[in-house]
Amino acid sequence: MKAIRTEGLTKRLGKDTVAVDDVTLTIAEGEVFGFLGPNGAGKSTTINLLLDFIRPTEGSVEVLGMDAQQRPAAIRERVGVLPEGYGFDDPLSGREYLEWAIRTKNADDDADELLELVGLADDSDRIAGDYSKGMQQRLAFAIALVDDPDLLILDERPCLITRRRRIGSAE
Repeated sequence: MKAIRTEGLTKRLGKDTVAVDDVTLTIAEGEVFGFLGPNGAGKSTTINLLLDFIRPTEGSVEVLGMDAQQRPAAIRERVGVLPEGYGFDDPLSGREYLEWAIRTKNADDDADELLELVGLADDSDRIAGDYSKGMQQRLAFAIALVDDPDLLILDERPCLITRRRRIGSAE
C-alpha cells in the first residue's frame, strides 16, 4: 500500500503566489521521506494539504489509501502529527498533556511507557511550559506517538523514528 500519493498537487495563495506547484509523488508504506528546502518552499503547506487542513487549488491527495478530501477524519485517526509551532501554554505537567492526548484519542497507551521512550520519565510531573525546547519537542513527539499511528508526519523536527511495538523485542 502507498502511504502517500499525490497527483498534480497545487496550492495557490492569491493571484500571484504559488505555494505548492504540481507535486506528484508516491511514498510507500515503511519508507522514510523528507521534504527539504528553505523557508517558504511549501513544506508545511504540503503537509497541511495531506491532512486536509487546507484544500488544494488543483490535484489530488491520498493518504493510507484514502482520499484526503473525502475521508479526512479517518486519515487523522491513523496519523500521528508533530506540527510546527506547537506550544504548551496551559499550566499542565508533561504527564497531564500526554494523558489528555491518550483520552482524546480513546487510546489505551501507557503514559509512563511513552514518557520513558522519549526520555521524560523523570520530568513528567513538571509544568510542560517550563521544559526546555528540546524537552517540549520530546513531549510533542510522545503525543504524536499516541495510539501507535500508521503514519508519522513530523514538521521540521529532527528525531529518530521507530515502531514502538518493536522496542525491547529480539527483532
